[in-house]
Amino acid sequence: MSRQDEVAHPLVAAVYDWVVPERFLFARHRQYLASGLSGRVLDVGAGTGATFPHLARNGDGCEVHAIEPDPYMRKRASQKAADAGLEVHLRGDRAESLPYVDDAFDAVLSSLVFCTIGDPDAALAEVARVLRPGGELRFLEHVRADGWRASGQELLNPVWNRLAGGCNLERETVERFVCHPDLEVLEIERLEAGIFPAEPIVRGRLRRREGSCVSE
Repeated sequence: MSRQDEVAHPLVAAVYDWVVPERFLFARHRQYLASGLSGRVLDVGAGTGATFPHLARNGDGCEVHAIEPDPYMRKRASQKAADAGLEVHLRGDRAESLPYVDDAFDAVLSSLVFCTIGDPDAALAEVARVLRPGGELRFLEHVRADGWRASGQELLNPVWNRLAGGCNLERETVERFVCHPDLEVLEIERLEAGIFPAEPIVRGRLRRREGSCVSE
């Protein structure tokens, strides 16, 4: 990775846990992502590690791996894992090029991350590749709104993108997930949550189709 490709947002990392209403807005939905998991789990774009305490509740049932390319975020995530007593294999790789073999994971989690990934289609292809057939992608993402809110997002996106560490307000992430040929929908729920302009919030579960082959 060249220096130009490095992801580093020290200010965003420093204030993230203070400005994001984790306890009141997202915590119960992160628990939904982590609930009942077992086997090998990958957290794609772990951020400051907000999902780690919820994964820790699964005890020794999970072998947790995570990627986070921002070194400032990754440092905070590592501390959060330690505070939760969770062993995490945490790496600085990008979602567009996951350093794992095919069919490596029983579940992949994405929480408020596909808004920041540079090439979301490549990242989703990688997620499908490393999921075993029958494995789940569980997600919590904010997406493009409708009506006047969508117009507001278009207006604000250039400034928001710079201030919020590369976050994009206009991603149609759910449509991208649903249309992937190797993933089938288990459930999708639009939540009465979120704060404009980073709303609506959608969560759900998809499963890699049995018999699908996503390797090149």
